[in-house]
Amino acid sequence: MKKVAISILLTAALLTACGKSGSSMDHSSHSGTSGSTNNAAQGVTAGMDHSGMAKEAASTQAGNVQAQFKLSSDKTMPNQDTTITIKIQDKDGKSIDKFDTVHEKQMHFIIVSKDLSFFNHIHPDYKGNGEFTVTTQFPTAGEFKVIADITPTGMGAMSKNQWITVLGELPAQKSIEPDATLTKVVDGKEVTLSIDHLMAGMELNLNFNIKDAQSKQPVIDLQPYLGAVGHVVILTQDAENYLHVHPTDEKASGPDAKFMTTFPHSGVYKIWGQFQQNGKVFTVPFVVKVP
Repeated sequence: MKKVAISILLTAALLTACGKSGSSMDHSSHSGTSGSTNNAAQGVTAGMDHSGMAKEAASTQAGNVQAQFKLSSDKTMPNQDTTITIKIQDKDGKSIDKFDTVHEKQMHFIIVSKDLSFFNHIHPDYKGNGEFTVTTQFPTAGEFKVIADITPTGMGAMSKNQWITVLGELPAQKSIEPDATLTKVVDGKEVTLSIDHLMAGMELNLNFNIKDAQSKQPVIDLQPYLGAVGHVVILTQDAENYLHVHPTDEKASGPDAKFMTTFPHSGVYKIWGQFQQNGKVFTVPFVVKVP
């Protein structure tokens, strides 16, 4: 009992520290579920830092939480409004009704296609009694993973996920290949990603440098997006490992946006950086191979 109490107290202290401005939040999870959207989704949260005790405590808390995902139609089709209901419950099926607001939202909801070519980051409305709803559209037929990123009050950050199937003719799957260069032009911005030491299992820094694509002048007027200079979502090639990373300096406005994370193991990862300028959010994708 003493060990459990120490783990819980340590997790609470870490959460308090991570809630302060300028802190880094890394919601790490490994997903191991598939099947019907009506089944409870599982997720194992690795915690807010990389110490063994914090990971163990966070994993235990996440194991006490389950999510039920339900779609408004049994035959979900592309390009049609689909309402997704997410019910958050404890391991005994009782609704969990209190959630911390993290970066202005009680739930961050990520949707990706199986080949990771489609990415959407939206925010369901909380209806109370552990129930969230959101209406969205899927662009094509095929398999999509939905990820609910939540922080039940007193339990720490965690994510729950489920694969769902959209009916129709399957499009050709796009290969997930590491980028030859980590510079992309998106919505008139030239974005370069720098990683100080690309290695699995080691804490590292990600830096997004943003310039105007035509003038090459640094962008220094980034606006807060969900309370921070930007957000980064990272998935493994098979979408089984999920990282939601927040900046180390939330109040930055460019041209640099810096983040800190740890890639859990070697392999191919897709990274989406999201930023806002002039009231418009732009998303920059990169694919890297972690040795």
